[in-house]
Amino acid sequence: MDVRGKTILVTGAGRGIGRSLALHFARKGASLALLDTNAEDLAESCARCSEVGVVARSYLADVANEDSVVGALDQVTADFGRLDGLINNAGIVRDALLVKVKDGQVVGKMTLAQWQAVIDVNLTGVFLCAREAAQRMIQRAVGGVIVNLSSISRAGNVGQTNYTAAKAGVAAMTVVWAKELARYGIRVGAVAPGFIRTPMVESMKPEALAKMTSPIPLGRLGEPQEIAHAVGFIFENELFTGRCLEVDAGLRM
Repeated sequence: MDVRGKTILVTGAGRGIGRSLALHFARKGASLALLDTNAEDLAESCARCSEVGVVARSYLADVANEDSVVGALDQVTADFGRLDGLINNAGIVRDALLVKVKDGQVVGKMTLAQWQAVIDVNLTGVFLCAREAAQRMIQRAVGGVIVNLSSISRAGNVGQTNYTAAKAGVAAMTVVWAKELARYGIRVGAVAPGFIRTPMVESMKPEALAKMTSPIPLGRLGEPQEIAHAVGFIFENELFTGRCLEVDAGLRM
């Protein structure tokens, strides 16, 4: 897909990988619909995209809420008159061990609230946004691209039962949707980042950051723009669908 003049919706666009995604496609000449729950972060992302010389509009919405998603997608298509791409990037973490044991006694466990919050945003949110985007792409009958952000954690990561389940589900749904939507000219792919230098990661203590980095074969964290470049590849390569690109500096080799 040549994204020049196309409308691409990015969820979780307020900061980190989401902002890099927005800027990457702005520099490619796409029009941007940027969605997030944080108005201040969203305004900053929108302003930086506009500086590149493209149209960028912001939408406050909660991807875990069906009415919020439907309303946002309705407004996007009303504002732009089209929807050519969706990048499902929005996500949260609520890490905890399934059960935490000290001296042979269970002293804690992952709460249902921790489980549900991550499933709601990281899995249900992806489902809702993809469903609504696909409907509008099909109605326009011009095809489109959907890219879902999974994670290296989809293979199983200690302390992330909720996040792992969601990100594994995202990768699996990508395959299902690629099969279902190909007949309408809609391609669906996924990118599974490793450890990326986001504001959350940069706020970690130096010793924790060093422990995170030490097992990575390339010996460094990824940069948000490297994930944006991978997503861009999926958009541009018309033969790509139904697969998940692992961009993790070799951590899963």
